Amino acid sequence: MTTLALIGTGVVGERIINQALKLGTYDIVGIFDENTARMEKLAATYNLPIAASLEALLDLTPDWVYIGTPPVSHAPLAEKIAARGLHVLSEKPLAHDASDGEKMVAAVQEAGVKSAMNFPLMYGAAVQKLRDILAAQELGEVTRIELHTHFPHWPRPWQQNPWIATREQGGFIREIFPHYLQLTNHLFGGINIIVHDTTYPEDSTRCETSVAAFAKTDAGIPVIINGMSGAAQIERIDYKIFGTKKMLSLRNWGDVLVSEADAPEVQLELGAEKQLLEAVANDGFVVTFEEGLKVQQWIDELLK
Repeated sequence: MTTLALIGTGVVGERIINQALKLGTYDIVGIFDENTARMEKLAATYNLPIAASLEALLDLTPDWVYIGTPPVSHAPLAEKIAARGLHVLSEKPLAHDASDGEKMVAAVQEAGVKSAMNFPLMYGAAVQKLRDILAAQELGEVTRIELHTHFPHWPRPWQQNPWIATREQGGFIREIFPHYLQLTNHLFGGINIIVHDTTYPEDSTRCETSVAAFAKTDAGIPVIINGMSGAAQIERIDYKIFGTKKMLSLRNWGDVLVSEADAPEVQLELGAEKQLLEAVANDGFVVTFEEGLKVQQWIDELLK
């Protein structure tokens, strides 16, 4: 049985709780959140113990501690957790900025503890399907990668909190792009952002409203990045891999489609879903802080 404690009981924190309970191989030894009303609600819903303070939570010495708080708090929390000799599981993005990300990498390395990041996309069946198709070279030579993200509203209706739309910590570049930049890094290696244009509203406290960028992978594959909020359409995210034989799309997180010239897209069947916490407990594939720092550096560049 792997013991787990949670700092932060927001929407994603609740998903981690559900995942842990469903697996049945985790013992959630405590939760802590400065939003006491939300914490008490989840504690009652899932019959979980509440820690009176952050220090009290860490005193429980769980195997892993999950950080599900706003990005600006990730680095100081990770440093405290690692200093206790506990493994650290963090939400994305890794940190508020690359400087804080470097502190997190240093903290886990110096303490000799494990790190992992909650990139649900990376552990899912859709990404495994992409891996399999690329490994079989079904696309031919990969000639271009494109990411298109369009949101009619930001923040999204289900994602209302005090920081998600702020320039300091929020925005879709921080919230959405890490998943797909991490995916690109995993499938094709690092990228070099050659040019980008990011638009912000007049209100200096509000996050970006659009971004367009051109990058290349380390192997020279062109990468187009396009995102905007306030789009006059339904929410849609498309990650496309163009090859000389076929084009592969990952749409809205979980749909994988393939097409050929002059033919309609065909949606592919996927295998069984895998879960982050399953990989964490069994020393499987996880995205480490070191990998998360690479993505954080690209995020910082796009936010300029």
